[in-house]
Amino acid sequence: MKIIGITACTAGIAHTYMAQSALEKAAKKLGYQIKIETQGAMGAENELTKAEIEAADVVILGVDVSIEGEERFEGKTIYETSVSSCVTEPEKVIQKALEKIKK
Repeated sequence: MKIIGITACTAGIAHTYMAQSALEKAAKKLGYQIKIETQGAMGAENELTKAEIEAADVVILGVDVSIEGEERFEGKTIYETSVSSCVTEPEKVIQKALEKIKK
């Protein structure tokens, strides 16, 4: 299973990166491939490529603000949640995202 996503908090500093780290650790623990783009105070980092987006099974948007480039995910299964959910319960976020694929 290939998961991609974006994290972006209101300040664009700590929580954006905490959410990225938490999702990456949880995905690794669960045996999934993941890449998370961050959109923070420094702009977009770890940007998703067109090939990565095309190959993804699901997109997780852990965001508390509007993000740039959301149109890139048109036609993909998207699960949107808060940054805090990604930080505090990343495994649950991943499971909920994967459940959307099955529907």
